[in-house]
Amino acid sequence: MGEAVANVARRINATVEEEKDTLDLSKCKLINFPDAVYKVLRSVTEKIHVITLANNEFKSLTSKFITNFSQLRELNLEGNNLTKLPDVIGTMLHLTTINLAWNKFTAFPEKLTDIKTLERINLEGNEITEVPMDKLAAMPSLQFLNMKSNPIKKEKLTASTLPITFELLTTPEDNVV
Repeated sequence: MGEAVANVARRINATVEEEKDTLDLSKCKLINFPDAVYKVLRSVTEKIHVITLANNEFKSLTSKFITNFSQLRELNLEGNNLTKLPDVIGTMLHLTTINLAWNKFTAFPEKLTDIKTLERINLEGNEITEVPMDKLAAMPSLQFLNMKSNPIKKEKLTASTLPITFELLTTPEDNVV
C-alpha cells in the first residue's frame, strides 16, 4: 500500500515540478481520485490537458473531478469498473478524446453527446446494447466511435435518421441480429 501511495505522489510531483500538461496515474490501484491531489495540483490544474487513469479500480468518477479538470482535452479511463459518468461530463468544453474501453457500462453514456468538441469515443469491451445513433450523428466534431465487443442490437445501429459522418467500429459476431 505504501509503495502505491509513493508512486502516485512521485507522478503528481513530477507533473507539478516539470509543469507538464499530462498526468498519468495509470496502474496505481486507485479506487477514486484522491482529494489531496486537487490541492497539490491547484497551481497547475489549468495547464493539465491529458489525464490517464487507466487500469485502476474506479467504480465512479465524481463531479468534482470533472469541474476541477474542465480544460481537459483527453481523458483515459480504460480498464476500470465504471458503470456511468457524472452528468456534468457534458459541460466539458475542450474534451476531444475519451477512452472508456473495458469498463462495466451497460448503457451508452449519453451526456457525452453534449460535448461539442468530442472527436473520439472508445467504449470497446463494455456491455452496451443500444447506441443513440441520432444524437451521435448530430455531434459536430465526432470522427470515431469504437463499440467493438459490445452486445449491440443490430437494428439499433441502423436506426439513425441522420447521415453518419463518423467512423463506427463494431464486432459483427458480437451484434445481436
